[in-house]
Amino acid sequence: MAPKHRKNPCRAFPLFAFVLQLLVFLSAAETNDDGEYVSGVGDPGMRRDGLRLAIESWNQCNEVGEEVPQMGSPRAADCFDIYKASAPPAKESDCSLCKSLPYVLVHRVTDKDNKLGVGEPFLGVQPKALSNADLYAAEKELYLGSKCQVEDTPNPWQFWMIMLKSGNMDTFAGKCPKNGHKVGPFGPDKGFPCFGKGCMNQPRIYHDYTTLQGTNRTTLTGRFYGSWDLDADLSKGMVGNISYHSVTWKKEVGKGSWVFHHVLRTSTKYPWLMLYFRSDATFGHSGGYHYPTRGMSKIIPESPNFRVRFTLNVIKGGGPNSQFYLMDMGSCWKNNGQPCDGDVTSDVTRYSEMVINPNTSAWCNAGNFKLCPPYHTFPNGTRVHRTDAARFPYAAYHLYCSPGNAELLEVPFSLCDPYSNPQPQEILQILPHPVWGEYGYPTKQGEGWIGDPRTWDLDVGRLSQSLYFYQDPGTPPAKRQWMSIDLGTEIFKDPDQVAEWTVSDFDILVPKQSRH
Repeated sequence: MAPKHRKNPCRAFPLFAFVLQLLVFLSAAETNDDGEYVSGVGDPGMRRDGLRLAIESWNQCNEVGEEVPQMGSPRAADCFDIYKASAPPAKESDCSLCKSLPYVLVHRVTDKDNKLGVGEPFLGVQPKALSNADLYAAEKELYLGSKCQVEDTPNPWQFWMIMLKSGNMDTFAGKCPKNGHKVGPFGPDKGFPCFGKGCMNQPRIYHDYTTLQGTNRTTLTGRFYGSWDLDADLSKGMVGNISYHSVTWKKEVGKGSWVFHHVLRTSTKYPWLMLYFRSDATFGHSGGYHYPTRGMSKIIPESPNFRVRFTLNVIKGGGPNSQFYLMDMGSCWKNNGQPCDGDVTSDVTRYSEMVINPNTSAWCNAGNFKLCPPYHTFPNGTRVHRTDAARFPYAAYHLYCSPGNAELLEVPFSLCDPYSNPQPQEILQILPHPVWGEYGYPTKQGEGWIGDPRTWDLDVGRLSQSLYFYQDPGTPPAKRQWMSIDLGTEIFKDPDQVAEWTVSDFDILVPKQSRH
């Protein structure tokens, strides 16, 4: 049963009912100049009143597969400008939107835009995408981006991105490639949850468009929410064994940061779910996504010179198998160090993640080298091999896995899951440990966890430069440019768990000379 949710007010009330001042109310903090650093995102510190926000959903191999009936393609946006309004004409005095005074929101994306689905044309869509759910979603994101885009220096930007993903995979359907190569049906494979045909469905995504609330109509708030359980009755809340996702945003006009409140719940049918809040590239590809994308990072951060700041309050952790990422970075380069070019057989997605759930232990240890990176590099540049049991910080690493197309790996090794990305992937997951303290990261388990909300200032650039990533021997080092910077959780094959957290004040700081 579909719950009642707010429609886009632009559809219900004509704009000519108001005399709008031309001044758009933005945040006073349009730039964030911090000495030698400037903000690399379009909305520094999340302080801009005129929100730009989108949501996307992926299946296990970062595609759409099939749309949910009546839901459209799983891409949607909430983008609006806020104006100061004069009193309406007398004949309009009883209209609902008039109560939003002294401000008026003008939404840039309509219900029709957000509900576009395969077969429905829109400006710029390529003919081949009209019959392909994967291509259609990618082009719909570009279309929504064009409606949300803000012109800026050095590059325009579009929106923050909420990302949903389910780990369910029907191995008998043969939908996911293996390390970028198409494969047929196989299985059964207990490594991937699936209740049967249709288990890779997209979730229902409902939308409460941002409106002005409160006694003085100065509180901005909106929400995306829904469930992968397509028969769930969300009007009753999280009752029964159902999956659930929700992101609610709130801000006072002209004051402080947006606060994004996240909730994720797994169920028996959907035990492996992910919810992230991302700052993606505003052009080109983003981490784990082999189509052109849109986002908030108007300057792509590059190692070793960038910092990330945000405030995180973890309210519920999501259970023992919740891999809660304080910081998750996504990039792409080939094993020879060259930039990715869209060839999914030779491109490699590179991930680095700091897991702060105290229940997550170090699988890397002196007795299991294959789950450790070959080397650890200390802040002073000293490099230690994983066989050096006296000096290698095993407890600093949850796990490391190698890309499936790497040809000259150091033995022993463990290959990454070949199906959960459209191309091969390499993953390095680190844990709170003293070796990361110089970069501003937590140094012991429990820091930044439930009951310990913090504002973090992380030297992500220097840390990411020090981390091990595979390259073919003798090839020039890759430029480590991080097209996706995000945080959130991945609840790994654990039903009936709930994670809840808030994010605010997010910013990426880059050197001033990067403004080009």
